[in-house]
Amino acid sequence: MGKKLTFVVAAAILIGCIAVAAVLIAQRPETARQAVPSRIPFVSTATVTNGEGPIPVYGGGIVRAHAEVNVTAEVSGRIVWVNPAFQSGGQIPEGDILFRVDDADYLGQVDRAKANVAAQKVELMRVTAEADLAKIQFENREGNQDPELPGPLALWEPQIEAARSALKRDRTDLAEAELRLSRTAIYSPFSAAVVSESVAVGEFVTAGQSVGHLYAVDAVEVVVPLPDESAALIPDLWKLEPGTNSRRITARVSAQYGNNVYLWTGYVDRAEAALEQETRTIEVVIRVPAPFTSGRAVNPAPSNNPPPLLVGKFVEVEIDGAAPEPYFRIRRSALRPNNEVWAVLDTRIRRVPVQVLQRSKDEVFVTGELAEGQAVVVSGIQTAIDGMTVRTGL
Repeated sequence: MGKKLTFVVAAAILIGCIAVAAVLIAQRPETARQAVPSRIPFVSTATVTNGEGPIPVYGGGIVRAHAEVNVTAEVSGRIVWVNPAFQSGGQIPEGDILFRVDDADYLGQVDRAKANVAAQKVELMRVTAEADLAKIQFENREGNQDPELPGPLALWEPQIEAARSALKRDRTDLAEAELRLSRTAIYSPFSAAVVSESVAVGEFVTAGQSVGHLYAVDAVEVVVPLPDESAALIPDLWKLEPGTNSRRITARVSAQYGNNVYLWTGYVDRAEAALEQETRTIEVVIRVPAPFTSGRAVNPAPSNNPPPLLVGKFVEVEIDGAAPEPYFRIRRSALRPNNEVWAVLDTRIRRVPVQVLQRSKDEVFVTGELAEGQAVVVSGIQTAIDGMTVRTGL
């Protein structure tokens, strides 16, 4: 009886478990059906645009003076006057006096030289008159039958030559004395900014002593090192005539000052005659006229006072390059290794070789078998083969 009851209980438990399992299975949630994702890769594209006008050539460099001089004393003496603008940071117009040396001694030298010239003129007149008198006496000599002519000394010829040489010497001494006197005032050779000075009233200077440094403010230069392919885009670079207006190629110079960017307009003046030794680049020289007054703000505001383009400032330069026909502009990310672009035609990729003319921060200027408005891959895949199918989301 006990075994029979145990069997009945076990069977009941088993049947109950089966019933519960059946209920749970019947009430389980339906599994959502998911579509199998497409294995065709998705890519992002950008459109090709036609290029117009000059291709910009980008570079950067340090501003330098196009002309600069060390100011030196030309004569020795004590400083008696200094131009108030002749100090670090000052500006001096062309032809203004920088400083004066005491000229008392040099005035005395001029006076003595003038006196010597005057005395020598009298001496030349005297020996000339003596020579004329000797010649007359010889011609009027009684009988005048002596076949032997008087010698040069009797006719005062050596005395005249000596007097003329002495007069010439004294005139040279006078010119030198006047030159030394003129050098007691030192003039600015051009409109200049003062970089440094070391002179004061009462100081004694000697001839040849350096007392300051100036650079010209009518223009400055920027030396831009460019690789061959960029320099080749500048039209007639090797035919430019430095310092002239012929065939000027526009260049724009920009620099950060405070919270704004300022622009100056210049031009390509020349290219250096040798490669830069370390980088093996071609150094193109940009000339910027009126660097202290021609700047303008990119985002002008009432409080914007354009700063000067100072020597030593690092600037970015954009030069108007060549304008080939046709050429295209594409996003920089569209250019692939080995200089090719992946064009998308009817959802299929075509690898297009291109020739890179110039690169900028965001764009690349190229020539090749492209078309205006054509889609090119900018992201989404790392490799591609011709005819490969892609999705673009268009």
